Amino acid sequence: MKLSEARQLIQVKAPVLSRKRRVLADAFNVEEYRKAAQKALPAGIFDYLDGGSEDEVTLQRNRAVFDAWALMPTWGPVAGPDLATTLLGKASSLPLTLTPTGATRLFHPEGELAVAAAAARAGIPYGLAGLSTVSMEAIAERQPGLDRWFNFGLGSDAQARHAKLARCKAAGFTTLIVGVDTRALGSRERDLRNGFTAPPALTLSTIADIARRPAWWINFLKAEGITFPNLDPRSAAATSLVTPSMWQQILGHSDATSGWRELETLRQEWDGKIVLKGCVNPDDVAKAARIGLDAVQLSNHGGRQLDHMLSPMDVLQESRQRVGDALEIYVDSGIRRGSDILKALALGADACSIGRAYLYGLVAAGSPGVGRVIDILADELRRTMTLVGVSSIPELKARGNEILRDLRHSGEIVETSASGGTK
Repeated sequence: MKLSEARQLIQVKAPVLSRKRRVLADAFNVEEYRKAAQKALPAGIFDYLDGGSEDEVTLQRNRAVFDAWALMPTWGPVAGPDLATTLLGKASSLPLTLTPTGATRLFHPEGELAVAAAAARAGIPYGLAGLSTVSMEAIAERQPGLDRWFNFGLGSDAQARHAKLARCKAAGFTTLIVGVDTRALGSRERDLRNGFTAPPALTLSTIADIARRPAWWINFLKAEGITFPNLDPRSAAATSLVTPSMWQQILGHSDATSGWRELETLRQEWDGKIVLKGCVNPDDVAKAARIGLDAVQLSNHGGRQLDHMLSPMDVLQESRQRVGDALEIYVDSGIRRGSDILKALALGADACSIGRAYLYGLVAAGSPGVGRVIDILADELRRTMTLVGVSSIPELKARGNEILRDLRHSGEIVETSASGGTK
């Protein structure tokens, strides 16, 4: 072969000096964005993002359970495939939502604004955390066309609840996500070792590691101070970064005395949609349907709360059988591939939700990184649907039992890596 002919076959990529552009060009899956985020963040901040509680058995199980299901393609023509679906009565380009994550500006100076922009570009819903570092009004102003959901905390203060509901409605948030999995704070031992406590008690090694990440701490210091504007304005955490009460809000837990009565009251007072997030008990799913909630997000809080807990995928089929079509079911915790989304939908879910996965993209490359993670999952889902032989989300849900086999019940041994997080 002549050298001129060889040159036509081989193209040498020019070096990319920008780290952000390099990541966008060279990261081809969520795990590679995770590794890029780990390089960019101080270890203590990355552990806060990536870690789980106690021995992290739940964290590992959230990935292992997806690997327990094997795909069985069916031969036949495939058109598209079409990934569009409807969630809570609104069109979504994907069976995917971005779940609420608190204190997002710890990971990137643009925080929730960057995430919301990516969700709007992708045409999928975005759940804003009650502990977000950007106000719900700012999200509404910047992304008026975004399907906006808000993480609403239950409490006994009726006046505060009514004020927050009025504020959500005024800002155009149509759906409330009510989390019920933080009655106590999980023992996140990585955070304890790093001094990421309430208030912080950083170790010398943690401080030294922060010093080795100049890009992170320079951006952190240049940005406005972190506050939590969606909290009750009477709270110190709404106006200050450094108070112990603020750190209790970040790392703390919800009102453990709240229960079904408060959910029923909220259902009566809110005329929008309500998603119950954080249960993995089919009895709770059935009760949510009986009191008129619109959806349940099966979740173990990404392995960050109760260790040795069931994965949402462990109870998905039973939950669907218990409620039929009475409400929508979403799955989070462990979504890292488009094939994970396909497996969840085949077993009865209406959509999946990600948290850590999009934060990896945010850390690595800002809003374009979040968008790239969404695009990767969409491309993987589309490709997997083509290869198993389904053309649309309704067809996938209708034919789910035909294309999945549970290796745990067929004598196969399932081996999986423990890497990766959950939401």
